[in-house]
Amino acid sequence: MTIAYIAESAGVSIPTVSKVLNGRSGVSDETRARVEQLIHEYGYRKPPQSRSNLVELVFRELEHMWSVEIIRGVERVARRNGVGLLVSEFGLSDADGRTIGDTVGRRPQAVLSVAQLLETEREQLTAKGIPFVVFDPIDELPDGVPFVGATNWRGGQAATRHLVELGHRRIAMISGPDHDFCRARLSGYVSALAEAGLPTDPGLVVKTQLSREHGYVAARGLLSRPDRPTAVFTANDMQALGVYQAARELGLGIPHDLSVVGFDDVPAVAWMDPPLTTVHQPLAEMATAATELALALGRGEAVPQVGLEIVTTLTVRESTAVPKEE
Repeated sequence: MTIAYIAESAGVSIPTVSKVLNGRSGVSDETRARVEQLIHEYGYRKPPQSRSNLVELVFRELEHMWSVEIIRGVERVARRNGVGLLVSEFGLSDADGRTIGDTVGRRPQAVLSVAQLLETEREQLTAKGIPFVVFDPIDELPDGVPFVGATNWRGGQAATRHLVELGHRRIAMISGPDHDFCRARLSGYVSALAEAGLPTDPGLVVKTQLSREHGYVAARGLLSRPDRPTAVFTANDMQALGVYQAARELGLGIPHDLSVVGFDDVPAVAWMDPPLTTVHQPLAEMATAATELALALGRGEAVPQVGLEIVTTLTVRESTAVPKEE
């Protein structure tokens, strides 16, 4: 049974039958009903579409420095499996009209979505049999949604412990927006302070955006206090860059007057002056694990678990030291 035969039987064109099959507009109710009746009578089924030999990596924004690390990890696994890599970018309300529907239309072997994947987007991919994995999700996902993340709570705890062990007692944190991973890093900070018998001073915790500019503004406020902190832990490395700028403008030396710890360990921070102590988030390793998981799901393989958290570690460089004696 072919579309051409149904079109001839219904007295319509082949494109009209195609519109009915794909649920598109542009067909009158009467014609649609006649075509659907013939499709039912003849038992016509659309032939299954084969997926392209691609894995698609979707970013909401490509501006972050760590994007290259993610691409590198995905490409490594894709090449090893003989699969091409397509990188795409679209926002939640993209001005160019790009949506997950474009990705679905390309029918990749699997989709890796950085940070988030909305319920409606997951439904579209599932309906077409396209497996997906959410990379480093910013918010909690429903049970059963495949993801690969990092141990954010442990990273926040390790960073703060390091500062406590150096002898710091007034430790500030510049946190991020109200996302799960930011809350986890902040919770690790609070836990390490409590473990050391230190209270959490609300005046030393600032929640802001994860950018250099916002880190700078937050640091100016913290470092201008008469009882300024001797150390600052930031929710990401970009905020730490802002802390460096604020400290420099206020005549504070790092680490002589102020210790700074970041989070992510993007390659550029090793070249800062001084090199930044930071929590290493193994982005390339996470991307490798996420790609392997997505391709395994695409092959229909049983996987031991659909949610993975890769361990973070503290990378100590030259931006932290014992506090200066007053």
